[in-house]
Amino acid sequence: MRKQRGFSLIELLIVVAIILIIAAIAIPNLLRAKMAANESSAVVSIRTINTAEITYSSAYPTAGYAATLANLGGASPCTPGPNNACLIDSVLSGGNKSGYNFTATGAGGPPATQYYATAVPVTQNQTGIRSFCSFEDAVIRVDPTGSAVASEAACQALQPLP
Repeated sequence: MRKQRGFSLIELLIVVAIILIIAAIAIPNLLRAKMAANESSAVVSIRTINTAEITYSSAYPTAGYAATLANLGGASPCTPGPNNACLIDSVLSGGNKSGYNFTATGAGGPPATQYYATAVPVTQNQTGIRSFCSFEDAVIRVDPTGSAVASEAACQALQPLP
């Protein structure tokens, strides 16, 4: 009788089954970790927008706060001005970063005396769960439902981020 070389079909099926079980356990945890990372990035980006709005209003007092998110950024090489202040990177000023859509809107005036900024998941429960907003007081507020924040008044009604 010849000596068998290699693995039998049963042995290979057992190994594949073990790999599939490990993947079934690991993939949901990986997706939750990615959503948590996207939410952390969104909070940092809202803080960046707050800082940029304050800097913008100091640099351009006749304009007040920036009218749009695009006014805070600018393409590289960037020359600062009221329409492209070069205060945030071009990815964030484009409005989409790390699975979140960002907006910043100035109001009142001129000069604009108010602003509010929002971060909403691109795909609810896939790129993020919660949405975030902030306005002149620079306190980041959270909406656990992940829905879009329609106005500064709606943002004021939300709970601050713990």
